[in-house]
Amino acid sequence: MPVIVIANPKGGVGKSTIATNLAGYFAKQGHKVMLGDADVQQSSRAWLALRPGSLPPIAAWDIADGHVARPPKGTTHIVLDTPAGLSGNRLEEVLRIADKVVVPLQASMFDILATQEFLQRLASGKHGKSHVGVLGMRINVRTRAADQLAHYVGNVGLPVLGYLRDTQNYVQLAAHGATVWDVAPSRVEKDLEQWTDLVKWVQH
Repeated sequence: MPVIVIANPKGGVGKSTIATNLAGYFAKQGHKVMLGDADVQQSSRAWLALRPGSLPPIAAWDIADGHVARPPKGTTHIVLDTPAGLSGNRLEEVLRIADKVVVPLQASMFDILATQEFLQRLASGKHGKSHVGVLGMRINVRTRAADQLAHYVGNVGLPVLGYLRDTQNYVQLAAHGATVWDVAPSRVEKDLEQWTDLVKWVQH
């Protein structure tokens, strides 16, 4: 049962966007997926409340007081959304159960500096570099910003799993409890292409 953790100590980088859409991908594949939310804001849990019953089901994983518990039997995949400022024992608890860690990161220097120590810790930790990857957020892959992010992440020794463009598709779909996997592919063709490498990585 793979556990995919979405983490970054900085807020507002797109963790819930990645967590909900990744859970949506697994659900679309017919897996029994659970979406956990260790954030006190419970953004992912609120999103689940909006999700129509006609879409592939995603179960909520209750996490009491931010502590990770055992998932119910029958669960095949877990995606765990985490809060800004995750550190100390809570971070260790989350990393202990993680099979893969995805770090959403924007290309601004402020975001990079705020995440630098966190990435270095992950790269040198017990999970190793093969289990941690960075996902560039709101970035055009053909820009200098993408090159700068790739250069920085490469120096840390972690892979860049891909780049997600800045689009309203995620915002509009989230408002209805949906993901890019829940609508006609022609509507989100560019976005689906950007997920290809990420979904391959989390499954291997």
